[in-house]
Amino acid sequence: MVDRVLLTGATGYIADQLLPTFRDRYQMVLVDVKAENRQGERVDDVAVADLIDTDRSKYAHLFDGVDAVVHLGYKRRSGNPLEHFYDENQNVTMAYNVLRCAYEAGVPRLAIASSNHAADWYEHNLIHTRQMEMLDPYTLPLSDNFYGWAKATYEHLGFLFANGLGGFNDASGRQSHTSNLASGRKMGVVMVRIGAPRHLDINLYTDDPANYKRDLGAYISPRDLTQLFVKAIEAPNIDNAHGIPWQVVYGISNNTRAFWSLSNAREVLGYAPEDDSEVVYADDIRRLLIEPGTPGGRVGG
Repeated sequence: MVDRVLLTGATGYIADQLLPTFRDRYQMVLVDVKAENRQGERVDDVAVADLIDTDRSKYAHLFDGVDAVVHLGYKRRSGNPLEHFYDENQNVTMAYNVLRCAYEAGVPRLAIASSNHAADWYEHNLIHTRQMEMLDPYTLPLSDNFYGWAKATYEHLGFLFANGLGGFNDASGRQSHTSNLASGRKMGVVMVRIGAPRHLDINLYTDDPANYKRDLGAYISPRDLTQLFVKAIEAPNIDNAHGIPWQVVYGISNNTRAFWSLSNAREVLGYAPEDDSEVVYADDIRRLLIEPGTPGGRVGG
């Protein structure tokens, strides 16, 4: 039973969507680098901590007695895209620190915010050129930017901890070449590749109907996003086909235009999305994509 949940990035945009339900459902431990949200409003009960700091003794105690961790914390990148590696590398360090603290505190389950960008090379090069219809979350993650690279690295880090850090079989840390069996405890990890968790304002797509159709496929409503994270930390068994408690799932609603698979989110987690962007935005779709004389014309209506 999940009773106490630690949430990182607690003053951020995604947390703002989750917290109303999470506060009602769980005892919350909230962590972020500041106690105010994007609107400058104070979020109650936030423990201020820098999870990038490699001195984990400053915040490791926050993980004690926790049943699940939801990791949303993220440092924004800035500057030249070729320099984004440095900011994203700090995000990888933060993900490691969260996984390490949870592992050492005996936390049984983590849900970590990955992103659709972890595998966006397929979208940019195969899906939108009609060479691929649906991307499975178990396909090798390939990205064409450092943001996606970092998210894919999160996923692999999560696998290491889910597998019990197999291969390092003695206290010295020496790697065993005779066995690949895990030596430590297996910690359940669900990586959520979040799609488009925002209102799709038609005014932003007037001259870009192709991107509007893309975001209709990637859309996830606040209630579906909340349900998915609840399922990610509460599903009793998340073992994959190899017996490792590790899943990568796409975070989208039940969208008619979806191009990412929800198969394991449905089958393993029991995710049952309630919304479809085609219904939520029916009037806007008709105006932008279907009606004659609109910028989108009838293409893809």
